[in-house]
Amino acid sequence: MMGNASYWGPVARKFADRIRLSAPDLPGHGQSPDWPGTPDFHTHTTRAVAPLIDRPMDLIGHSIGATVALRIAVAAPEAVRSLTLIEPVLFAAAPDPANDAVMEELNMLVETGQNAEAARRFLAIWGGLDWSSQTETGRERLARQMRLVVAGNKALMRDDAHILREGGLEGIDAPVLIVMGEDSPPVIADIADALAARLPDVGRARVPGAAHMLPITHPAQVTELIGLNLDRA
Repeated sequence: MMGNASYWGPVARKFADRIRLSAPDLPGHGQSPDWPGTPDFHTHTTRAVAPLIDRPMDLIGHSIGATVALRIAVAAPEAVRSLTLIEPVLFAAAPDPANDAVMEELNMLVETGQNAEAARRFLAIWGGLDWSSQTETGRERLARQMRLVVAGNKALMRDDAHILREGGLEGIDAPVLIVMGEDSPPVIADIADALAARLPDVGRARVPGAAHMLPITHPAQVTELIGLNLDRA
């Protein structure tokens, strides 16, 4: 969210001799077309990614991408050879009043046209990005994308996709690895606990000194962990 597929470049280069990595941009990001408004952002994103899966594949997702990968795995476990979830933001798995308050504040800012302020606050928590160092064009892009953030967060807080339905997580028989940063927002650890408790074959990893954007800030460690899960598959 609010990035583009090029951020996976360091990870992809380390795997150049091992796997073919496809990293599509989210709707409204990078080179992808904008979100048309319907269906909901998470469903539209999932439908954009799902056609890429033409055989059992290794799904690797970060943040909202991890929730899309998990949604696909729940819906079609036979399509997944391994599943690596980096900082999954499925907020419905571990409702947290403090996190809910932050999300409601972001919603209010976007609804009242204060997109730039919403982006600044969002990125201070989740982006690890210095707002003041961005170019004017960059700030305008990030502010514009906040409506997509809000739309995605609403679905994740309510679990509109029913990812957490009874028997769903339990039906994933592929090896799963949940990766998080040591300095990530506290809700991430709670989400990881909730998901791990229901997954049949799951490993956990915490990257020291990393926060939410660890695929960018700690690509070597993330690549090594992904590789371990590929080995398990």
